[in-house]
Amino acid sequence: MKILAVQNRMGVGDTVIFLPFIKALSKKFNSPISILVKKNSKADQYLYHTNYIDKILLLERDEKTNNRHGGLLGSFNLIKDIRKYNFNKIIIFNSSFRFNLIAKFSGISEIYQYPLFQKSKQHITGVPRKFIKDKFDLVVNEDPEVQIDDISISKSIERFQISKNEINILLGIGGSGPTKRIPSNTFLSVIEKISKVKKCKFFLATGNDSEERVILNEILQSKFKNLCVPLNNFSIKETLPIIKNCNLSICNDSSFSHLSAALGIKTITLMADTPLIYGNYSSKMFPIIPEGEETVTHNTLGKEKISAQKIFNKIIEINN
Repeated sequence: MKILAVQNRMGVGDTVIFLPFIKALSKKFNSPISILVKKNSKADQYLYHTNYIDKILLLERDEKTNNRHGGLLGSFNLIKDIRKYNFNKIIIFNSSFRFNLIAKFSGISEIYQYPLFQKSKQHITGVPRKFIKDKFDLVVNEDPEVQIDDISISKSIERFQISKNEINILLGIGGSGPTKRIPSNTFLSVIEKISKVKKCKFFLATGNDSEERVILNEILQSKFKNLCVPLNNFSIKETLPIIKNCNLSICNDSSFSHLSAALGIKTITLMADTPLIYGNYSSKMFPIIPEGEETVTHNTLGKEKISAQKIFNKIIEINN
């Protein structure tokens, strides 16, 4: 049986959040599931070894460029790209009439989809959970799971001299927007506090955006530079086995918070300016919200109010 699942939200986080539903479908139909995801999900870099995923089809379409799957011509290109795989079923995790038509013209006989024309304010986990229950009688409460091979994990231990005698901590200091990036002084304070009580090594996960590099350089120019390993020039695929060897992750709302939790690493999520659901949907996630706030959402603008002491307390709590 050949099954395609469509998840066309943007970014790594949204794709990771949907993995439990894909895995549940794979178990039900006793078959790995192919996925159609946006190119910027970078799914091919972290799902290449996950056994419930079959093929990864990349949706080349956004609002800024006229690319392969954009517009009317792009719809025909997408139909052609899907049709060659001869899928029997398609599960569409959106309410788009366009995708409904594409599925039909791709020759797929069984189409399951969210109710059409109901895009507004769809809860990121609640709606797919209800959809999977209604359509397939599946109750899904598992955490997302990303799998990698043991050889890569072993090679990263040797390459980065990762020792079991140290606490290896991923610091996800990057983020997709400036309001999500916690200042370097907060991370430096956490490094100082934990280094006084434990022997640690810190892996600094970030991209190469100019503002992200400022935070990275401020940490690397500190007195703790010898404890830190920058990962900004590594791909996600290269970074995964390093994360898997960590004892703990402390991350802004970024791709690394989602990936580390999906790899089974206890992850402290620093939620400064994003709905809390993106930092607490997994049992491996331990959110920290700004001081004085009861919750967090867009425009909370709380990056200066994330407490280093609260992060440190959470580290001690988790490790005990």
